[in-house]
This record gives sequence, C-alpha cells and structure tokens, in this order.
Amino acid sequence: MELLPEIQVRKSIRQFMKDAVPKDVMSRILEAGARAPSAKNRQEWRFVVVQKEDIRKKIQDAAFGQDYVGQAPAIIAACTTNIDYRMPNGHLSFPVDLTFGVSFMMFQAVHEGLGTCCITTFDEQEVKEILTVPFSMRVVMLLLVGYPAGEPEETTRKPLKRVISYEHW
Repeated sequence: MELLPEIQVRKSIRQFMKDAVPKDVMSRILEAGARAPSAKNRQEWRFVVVQKEDIRKKIQDAAFGQDYVGQAPAIIAACTTNIDYRMPNGHLSFPVDLTFGVSFMMFQAVHEGLGTCCITTFDEQEVKEILTVPFSMRVVMLLLVGYPAGEPEETTRKPLKRVISYEHW
C-alpha cells in the first residue's frame, strides 16, 4: 500500500460531474474523517453531509454564489462541537483537528476516484442556519466531493528544499 502517489495527484476540483457519490463510497470517506487524529482523542467534530440539490444551492448562495459549490453532488460541512478547548501550547484545537479530519476524507476520496475542494469562503452564520447547526458550534470548512469533470489545471509545488529544513531554520 503506497500513499504518496495518491497524495501527489490530489488537486482541488472545481468542476464536477452530476453523478451522485455512491452511499458505500461516501461511508468510507466519512469513516476516514472520523478516524483522523484529534487533540487528546477528543473527536470534537461533526460532519454534516449535504446531497439534496435544493440545500446545496442554498449553501452555494451562502458561499457568495461560487458556481462550483452547488455543482458538487455532495458537500460535507466540517463542524466543531467545542470552540474553546486549547492544547497545552495554548492554541485552539479545533482548526487542527478538523484539518486532519478533512484531509483524511480528501485522501480517501482520491483513493475512490473522486475529486474534492475544501473551501472556507462562506457566510458561516448562513450555513449554520441552513444546516440547523447549534449556535454554540462552528462550521469551519466545507468539503466539496464528486467525480471530476475534466482535468484541473496543473499546479506546481515549491521544491522541498524551500519548505523543509533539519535541526534548525
């Protein structure tokens, strides 16, 4: 089992086919997210899956009308159930925990032949109302999931020597 090739081919997909994500495939994607590490294994997240077209269109409106948001046959809203917990270093845990969860889902989606795009450009209050997320919770990210329609533009990554150092900066 080699993971790096799947990581290397992952791209943000902004054009989706209309085909629904099969239930068993979505279940595996969600399980990957639920099995991600979290601070002290607290797992203070909730993933809300949206597949109904009318709700997806409302979320598209809440995402400032970005077309590709409503085109994705599935949207997973990554929410935290605890906005206050801090790790020993003083940082809030939910941004890190949810990033792990969403990343695991992204890689499982790639493994299943699907594309994803993680977005944070949306009106959180509006999304909370659409999805009836409790006031005390936060919607941190939206993960768009579906079969890619075409190939996205090629992107480049910085050379490893520019982003990695050993023993000191």
